[in-house]
Amino acid sequence: MSEVAGLGALVTGGGRGIGAAIATALTRSGAEVTILGRNQAALAARVKAGDAARYVVADVTDEIGFAAIVTKLAADGTIDILVNNAGAAISAPFLKTGSSDFHRMLNVNLMGPMIATQAILPGMIARKFGRIVNIASTAALKGYPYVSAYVASKHALLGLTRSLAVELAKSGVTVNAVCPGFTDTDMVGTSVETVVAKTGRTAEAVRAEFTKSNPMGRLIAPEEVADAVCFLARRDSGAITGTAIAVAGGEI
Repeated sequence: MSEVAGLGALVTGGGRGIGAAIATALTRSGAEVTILGRNQAALAARVKAGDAARYVVADVTDEIGFAAIVTKLAADGTIDILVNNAGAAISAPFLKTGSSDFHRMLNVNLMGPMIATQAILPGMIARKFGRIVNIASTAALKGYPYVSAYVASKHALLGLTRSLAVELAKSGVTVNAVCPGFTDTDMVGTSVETVVAKTGRTAEAVRAEFTKSNPMGRLIAPEEVADAVCFLARRDSGAITGTAIAVAGGEI
């Protein structure tokens, strides 16, 4: 039997990119997966394709509404695996990055995972089992220019991960982070388009710039990130907590 078979999972930002790949991998491993996101059409398509059991439409930046939805999910069924994947990034020089930009990044990349974890965690503690995986970034492990708000928010998410791991060490609940490098997703594609528009460089040149710090010289595949998540979600991964696994081709 698969080491995630029969477990219930919630994947935020599960309609596309890394989140969709994680949902698919967990589903194929036998987990009962609920995906959450803002785009109903994308979520419904994933469920129709068999990549998840069900979906919920929610915005992680709507603190009150999101808290109510994840609290209801926790009450309606067992969530053994929580994957906090929903995230966002913005790019600008620091002196052109305002406080609203920092608030926006923190709301998505830190407060969203915090709210979901606070809603789901009591049930995990009561059952003495849980797997929380936060999708951070290599930006949680190092600095990058022109994305100070994003980097700060991902460093904060990793700090939360490590703190909770220690706090919950004897509870049966593990808390870990997966830190992808530049991954072949819509988000990176949008970033490429933004840089092209601002600089006039070709898309190929921008992608080469993004991957130059990766010794493999390529973008990471979403499925490679999903494999790391599935490993951390296993029943027999109980001794692994507080870690930050870089999926970055040797960059970190």
